[in-house]
Amino acid sequence: MQIGQITEALENWAPLSFQEDYDNCGLIVGSPGTLCSGVLCSLDCTEAVIDEAIEKGCNLIVSHHPIVFKGIKQFDETSYVARTVLKAIQHNIALYAIHTNLDNIQNGVNSTLADRLNLENRQILASKPGINDQNGHKVGSGIKGSLPEEMEEADFLNWIKKTFNLSVIKHTQLTGKRLKNIALCGGSGSFLTQTAKDQNLDCYITSDLKYHDFFEADGKLLLVDIGHGESEQWVSELIVAHLTGKFPTFAVLQSLVCTQPITYLK
Repeated sequence: MQIGQITEALENWAPLSFQEDYDNCGLIVGSPGTLCSGVLCSLDCTEAVIDEAIEKGCNLIVSHHPIVFKGIKQFDETSYVARTVLKAIQHNIALYAIHTNLDNIQNGVNSTLADRLNLENRQILASKPGINDQNGHKVGSGIKGSLPEEMEEADFLNWIKKTFNLSVIKHTQLTGKRLKNIALCGGSGSFLTQTAKDQNLDCYITSDLKYHDFFEADGKLLLVDIGHGESEQWVSELIVAHLTGKFPTFAVLQSLVCTQPITYLK
């Protein structure tokens, strides 16, 4: 099995053309023609994940977040990004990122949250005009859908806190409405708040909201920030499931390294 065969399966699922202009998806380090000894899937690519790949004999790491995202002018030991890339090169480990292209498909990142909320009648929240995936579904940011039954806001917040294994939730003041129609976007999704409002949705769940972003809800919907890593905690499991389905006899492993950089004082 060559690395290129693995990456081809990923790109048939989430084509590189679906990524946002600012992103850096695809093969960042390595050669498609290299024989693959095993795949390690993770949310982030860090030095600890490289060490895990070395220990487990995997020479391809597939992460959601690209380790090289912004421009790098120097590859020295002062930057964790450079240290990670250098270690990968030194140990002949290829690095691949499947980021906003996986965000923008209906059965991608957002589906891991929608599945746990049992959302029905799912659609892309902000679709890209004229672009569909291989199944004919719209491509774009966020997902919207409906809960099987209406819920009180406080009950819903407590439910997602438990369901998503959250230590803390940030949210706007309760609107007093029962919730039925929900929007969500894994990762940083403040840019979709107005879209959720315009579509008269009851609640929008995302992460990385700044102080002034919460004012944008304007009492029209319940705006919820669950944390970036928390909103993407099942992405590596999703990638493993996809690759295992394509290559059932090949070694595809899920990283056991917790890359979450944030801790909470309880």
